[in-house]
Parts: sequence; structure tokens; C-alpha cells
Amino acid sequence: MTRPIMRMTLVLVLLWIVPAPAEQPVIPVASGSGPRVFLLDAQQLQAARQRVRNGDKTLEPALTRLRQEAQGALKAGPFSVMHKDATPPSGDKHDYMSQAPYWWPNPDAPDGLPYVRRDGERNPEIYKITDHRDMGRMTEAVETLALAYWFTGDEAHADKAAQLLRAWFLDPATRMNPHLEYGQAVPGLNTGRGTGLIETICLTQVVDAVGLLAGSKAWTSQDQRDLQAWFSRFLQWMQESQKGKEEAAAKNNHGTYYDLQVASFALFVGRAEVATAVLQAAGPVRIGRQIEPDGRQPLELERTRAWSYSIMNLRGLMSLARIGENVGVDLWGFQTPDGRGIRKALDYLLPFALDGRKWPHRQLGGWSPEGIYPLLRTAAIRYPNLDYQAMVSRIPAVAPDDRGRLLRAERSGP
Repeated sequence: MTRPIMRMTLVLVLLWIVPAPAEQPVIPVASGSGPRVFLLDAQQLQAARQRVRNGDKTLEPALTRLRQEAQGALKAGPFSVMHKDATPPSGDKHDYMSQAPYWWPNPDAPDGLPYVRRDGERNPEIYKITDHRDMGRMTEAVETLALAYWFTGDEAHADKAAQLLRAWFLDPATRMNPHLEYGQAVPGLNTGRGTGLIETICLTQVVDAVGLLAGSKAWTSQDQRDLQAWFSRFLQWMQESQKGKEEAAAKNNHGTYYDLQVASFALFVGRAEVATAVLQAAGPVRIGRQIEPDGRQPLELERTRAWSYSIMNLRGLMSLARIGENVGVDLWGFQTPDGRGIRKALDYLLPFALDGRKWPHRQLGGWSPEGIYPLLRTAAIRYPNLDYQAMVSRIPAVAPDDRGRLLRAERSGP
């Protein structure tokens, strides 16, 4: 799996200073029907929590492990874009920045500039800029704490999650400016690229985590309002900036994950019409153009990690289908007249993972089937009338202490 780029603009810095419109309503973190989540399933979360409260022993190992992970998360952070040693070209450390992972010093140039691309080979220089790593750590900790609060009601977990969210998004001294002008820069070529937007895909987990904080004393209506305002500005940048438009036009996994973020963030800030439009277009624009009638994903197969990228893009398309359920857009069942669809892409990959067929494309770093297992389990639920459940019986079972068992209401199956 890869992680791309980011950027900046004076306009967005000014937008950050301008307060949110006074009439903007607070969108609650939850409703009577369950937590306000978009990638996670509210009904399954409700059912799993009720099972925990009823003393369901089968979920005890997963709940114990979640509690342990939450104890560790209580010590995490705080995380902030201000902690990096590097300074963005804007001179403002509040601007997120990162370096393109697959670009290396030019061996034919005395100063190594401009960098040259070596697809699939990650340059360790990228870790000198800590924003990407810290955003991932913040996301992981917030998600873990929010889940622990949802299942246990322990206010300490909600309080810590709120602290981490405020530090990254809201506190004037530590917050990130809502744009990615300086993501995945290539030394000697640019100060940021549109592809950097793939690095913020983790923020779709953040908005779901916020939905799990319903009823906590720590996450206030003002916090909710302020975070909505941040994501509104970020969404505006995604739709209106040149780099955002470049990523929207991407034909491969970058376009998939751009759509996923727009749909998730739009739902979070109460713009269901934006999410619906993106999701309705995703059928013909993403699924119909990325998948061949035989299920191949050509733009992912041309990469040096063709298996990993094929899995990654299919995971993104399945995530789009999940979010589509929130607004009545069926991408699980979408199929072009010549048969292109999510199921066809999965069916193309499965024989290599289950039947020992040799993968005919490049895969740097070694090939392994495990990445497709979660997608197969999802397919067994979404397409119950097909043969996927029988295929699931052929792969390793989910460990009893895997937190994924808390996110599903099903009692049976691996």
C-alpha cells in the first residue's frame, strides 16, 4: 500500500481565520438509531454493544484486548503538525507537509536534484518529516479510545480522545491548517502534489470515531461545531484547489480514495447532496473505468506492487459502496452492461489467493494472499447468495481477540 502527498494556499490560511457561519447547525454525534458513523455500521455497533452488555462470552477476548489497547492510547500524544523539525515553504508549521515516498536522489546529479521516481521503493528520507506518521498515530489512538468509550462507557477514554482531536484540529497553538498544499513534495520538482491527498484517508476513521463519542461529557457541542467547520474548510479546499482537482481527476486508486474522503467528510458536515452526487458518479466513473470486464484493474497492475495496489483499490471501492448505503446508492450491485463491477474485480483476484494460481504481475517485496481476506469476508456478507461464504471457510479464522469481532453483529462465521 502506498501513501502520497500534500499542499497550501494563502486563501486557505485566510479561510481558516474566518469564523464559521453563525447559522451553521451543530450536527449531533449520534441519533436515536445509533452512532453517527459512515464507514462503520451503526446497527452492527448497536447490536455488538448490546451483546457485550448481555454478557456474551464470545466477545470477551476482543473486549479485553480493546481495553488493553485503550490503556496504551491513554498515554499517546499529544500529536501536532507543530512538532516537525522541517518548516513548510509557507513558513507556517501549521501547514501539513510530507515528501513523496517513491522518489530518490538523482544519481547523475551532484546535488541529487531533481529527484527521480523508483516506484514501489520507499525512500527512508520521508520519515524525517513527521506529519504523516503523527497523523496516523493520532487517528489510531482516537479510533481506539472512541471504540473503548462506545463499548465500556469509560469517560477517561472519551476525554483523552477529545484532547487528541483538539490538539490536531482545533487548538490555535497546535492545529493543522485545513489544506494539503505541501503533501508529498518532490525535491527539485515541486513543493507539493495533489497525490498527497491519499495520506488523509485516515481522517475518514476520525469522523467515524467522533460519532462514537455520543453522550460523553468530554466532547461538547462546541467541539462538534468547530470540527465540522474544520472539515467544511478542508472539503472546500479539496473541491476548489488546483491540487484537489488534480486528485479528483486521477483515474486510479487516487481517484477512488479522493471520492471516499469527499463522501465521508460531506456526510460529516451535513452536505448529503455532495456525498450523493459523488457516490452516484462513482459507479460509472470509478468502477466502470477502473475494472475490465474480466475483473482486472489495469492501472493498478502496471505498478511494481501490482497485487498490493489491486487489493488497495478494491478495498477503496468497497468502502465507497459501504458509504453509499448511507444515502441509498447501491455500488455493491453496480455493474456495467459488459460486466464490470466490484464482484468481478474480487473474482479476478481470488484464484491467486485461494487456488495457488501464480500471480503474473510484478510484486516488489514479496507476494502474500492475506490482504484479500478481509475483502472476501465482506463479500460473504454483502453477497450472501453467492459462493463467498464457502470460500471464507478456506481462509484462516479471525482471532477471538480481534477487535473486528466487536464491529460485527454476526455470531457465526470466522
